[in-house]
Amino acid sequence: MVSRSYSNLLELASGEAPSPSFTRMSRRIPRIMTVAGIMSDLDDDGSESGCSDPSSSSAQKDRIIVVANQLPIRVQRKTDGSKGWLFSWDENSLLLQLKDGLGDDEIEVIYVGCLKEEIHPNEQDEVSQILLETFKCVPTFVPPDLFTKYYHGFCKQQLWPLFHYMLPLSPDLGGRFNRLLWQAYVSVNKIFADRIMEVINPEDDFVWVHDYHLMVLPTFLRKRFNRVKLGFFLHSPFPSSEIYKTLPIREEILRALLNSDLIGFHTFDYARHFLSCCSRMLGISYESKRGYIGLEYYGRTVSIKILPVGIHMGQLQQVLSLPETEVKVAELVEQFNHQGRTLLLGVDDMDIFKGISLKLLAMEQLLLQHPEKQGKVVLVQIANPARGKGKDVEEVREETNSTVKRINEVYGRPGYQPVILIDKPLKFYERIAYYVVAECCLVTAVRDGMNLIPYEYIISRQGNEKLDKVLKLDSSTQKKSMLVVSEFIGCSPSLSGAIRVNPWNIDVVADAMDSALVMPEPEKQLRHEKHYRYVSTHDVGYWARSFLQDLGRTCKDHVRRRCWGIGFGLSFRVVALDPNFRKLSMEHIVSAYKRTTTRAILLDYDGTLMPQNAIDKKPSAKTIEIIKTLCRDKSNMVFIVSARSRKTLADWFPTCEKLGIAAEHGYFLRMNQDEGWETCIPEVECCWKEIAEPVMQLYTETTDGSVIEDKETSMVWSYEDADPDFGSCQAKELLDHLESVLANEPVTVKSGQNIVEVKPQGVSKGLVAKRLLTTMQEKGMSPDFVLCIGDDRSDEDMFEVIMSSVSGPSMAPSAEVFACTVGRKPSKAKYYLDDTTEIVRLMQGLASVAEQMLPQM
Repeated sequence: MVSRSYSNLLELASGEAPSPSFTRMSRRIPRIMTVAGIMSDLDDDGSESGCSDPSSSSAQKDRIIVVANQLPIRVQRKTDGSKGWLFSWDENSLLLQLKDGLGDDEIEVIYVGCLKEEIHPNEQDEVSQILLETFKCVPTFVPPDLFTKYYHGFCKQQLWPLFHYMLPLSPDLGGRFNRLLWQAYVSVNKIFADRIMEVINPEDDFVWVHDYHLMVLPTFLRKRFNRVKLGFFLHSPFPSSEIYKTLPIREEILRALLNSDLIGFHTFDYARHFLSCCSRMLGISYESKRGYIGLEYYGRTVSIKILPVGIHMGQLQQVLSLPETEVKVAELVEQFNHQGRTLLLGVDDMDIFKGISLKLLAMEQLLLQHPEKQGKVVLVQIANPARGKGKDVEEVREETNSTVKRINEVYGRPGYQPVILIDKPLKFYERIAYYVVAECCLVTAVRDGMNLIPYEYIISRQGNEKLDKVLKLDSSTQKKSMLVVSEFIGCSPSLSGAIRVNPWNIDVVADAMDSALVMPEPEKQLRHEKHYRYVSTHDVGYWARSFLQDLGRTCKDHVRRRCWGIGFGLSFRVVALDPNFRKLSMEHIVSAYKRTTTRAILLDYDGTLMPQNAIDKKPSAKTIEIIKTLCRDKSNMVFIVSARSRKTLADWFPTCEKLGIAAEHGYFLRMNQDEGWETCIPEVECCWKEIAEPVMQLYTETTDGSVIEDKETSMVWSYEDADPDFGSCQAKELLDHLESVLANEPVTVKSGQNIVEVKPQGVSKGLVAKRLLTTMQEKGMSPDFVLCIGDDRSDEDMFEVIMSSVSGPSMAPSAEVFACTVGRKPSKAKYYLDDTTEIVRLMQGLASVAEQMLPQM
């Protein structure tokens, strides 16, 4: 029997079928109670109809389901000879600290994740029951072979190196893409989704997913519950688009992340890289409104949160107060301070990105350039065990050991070792003791996520009264600390008082170490005070509360929106629309067309009848035939309303004799070929072009792929074929530049889709709509059918005029009005169609009806 956890793998990951190991049963855990005596009623299929009654959770606190690869639980076998396991909280886990920061009185936290030990299937039910009842944890059991492919395979060999800027240029440099490992990754994310389904109350609960191990989980959850309140936080770097786009499944992961409501990053750089990838690979641009960054994704707003995680102040201060910490500090003071030696400290995992060997080379350079420091400065390097495994870890360990040995042989002497390497696990209080004594902390990773070592060091250096006595400091003595941090770690932007370095530049790192040692005491104190003030106020609780506050703000409109899912596999996404905004159906408009006798039809051209990215912009023979058919019906007034020049439009539609044309946003207007061109506003001189043209030309020369389109009354700078990021940046600059130099001219400067346009004041497509309705009214032909279709901001003016004219004198009573935009997006229109293909299909349907009705007239 195949478990639900794996049955949909082929639907979600293209490629070969999963191996037999993928088909082991996963066990269900007992459902949790939402109110005493009432079990949450979730069907196996996870459909939204299975949601529990909202009233059933009214007596409960707000609840959040925190999902991560590992539970914040320590596991060990019972040692008394009996069967079973012993469980305890892992106080060092960020997930547990997150819960403490939120406070038990305000919110209930449920954890979903894997255990660090393998649990036999026969014991899984019992373990699940214990963890749920005692710790409110839901363990996710993954078969060992599948977990190896998922975690040590795809996560650690492919995602982790790539996100740290290591391309698999050879088999030794990170793992090359392996579809079987990708299938395993998708499959495990599916298992996580199944476990969440067993405990979630989807109408009330928040779900917070953590880190790159679970990046496709949002798609599974969104597919089960369209309105799930879902946040995702990435704790690793997010690489630049040039690196990320080498990933074969790049779009699948981006789209999966966009099924979240809120996506969090530690730094603006990481968020900027993600937004750039969305723009370049999915064509989705972001907007910043009142300080919040968001992406419009099929009617949903996906918010971006930028906030570095903090430390658990309470836990750290508690450890600083332990007697064991005092004893260890006293030992280190005796070992270093009483020997007249200054302690420099490095604390890193033993992996290729932490830059341990570069730090050691910088220490060697310091001793070489400053012989007076030999015998007086000691670098203690604490090397934590690597989280992954493989050849690269062994190479780092060998290089580190050989470098330490060489430095100690050259610069060491009896009783003095310039570098002390501690490559065994230390207890937390021991590490804290080293922080307390160290004059300077060095964090020189070549690429890292947040890295909380500097934060821990700052709080430890603040100390307490007992430690002050051990260090023989007066209570009035101002505390000090010094940090040398890499530019490539997530905490660097928040530590403005640290000495920031490029870890690859050994000389610069050595100079920074020297500066940290010789800096005047008052300056050290000022830097420490600044850092302590920030770290103590931006702790893990502040981070968690801020994230959940933004998640709640983002999800507040879920209830009032109509939602439905579209797409298959990892291309699945949810369309969310205002209840009054709906898709224009062929049956509805055809029925209205047949019932009515006087019709006004206004059509935009680019982006409506013609795709924006089309190479040949001329209308097809099919489009021309549709227009001609509609124009043959004397009950129809058909208009093309475009930003293009009147000559271009006249040349493109020479056979459509009854077609009305509005060119250059309606400045020029022609009711049909038999009538001459007229203007919607008084004619204006275009002397302003002499000012605008040189400015546009300057930006054209500096922006490869951009062009200038000079029309009779307007000028357009287009960057459709330029680099999207650079083109957008240049467009903003050009907009400001043109607004400045044309401030006294009778023109408006506006930005549109990949363009910046200058046109006469007062010109808009809304004038065309108003003119057409007025003309038809004057002829005694007030329309009882109005269809207006457009795709961008300029078309909103038409929608506004038409919607405001309903029930007015320019339309017949009970007129059928269809204002339709292209794509699901905020609009004054009441209807939408997905793309130009659907629009042409709709117009073809109307043309067919019109042709059938012609013989009757």
